[in-house]
Amino acid sequence: MASILYLDSSAILRPVLEHGLSPEVEREINDADTLITSRLSLVETARAFLRVRLLEECPEALVADAEREVAALWRHCEIWELTGEVCERAEHVAPRGIVRSLDALHLATFAIARREIEELKFLSADKRLRAAAESV
Repeated sequence: MASILYLDSSAILRPVLEHGLSPEVEREINDADTLITSRLSLVETARAFLRVRLLEECPEALVADAEREVAALWRHCEIWELTGEVCERAEHVAPRGIVRSLDALHLATFAIARREIEELKFLSADKRLRAAAESV
């Protein structure tokens, strides 16, 4: 059976900047036949790298390596755009959960993608977001 993953930016960015992807996450990504993310992930990671550089939180060499690693991963993903449909869905997604606006956009993209790809799984470092994804 094909493994298809939706990646939100936290699934990648936080681990890469802190200590690298865990072996489990790396295996899950490598074993996936298809990777999907939102255009939002590209924006979020670019802004995060800019913030880390401005705050001088990490050595530049580490940031540059992480940035290359993340960019390479995004090149292997199908990028789903932030359409009007995504934005409208984000207004109402996960009504019983406390979900931030950008997370709602990820959930909405995932929900729309899952209508087309029933076996799509959600990968995130955020427990709250993973729980909300189970209900969409």
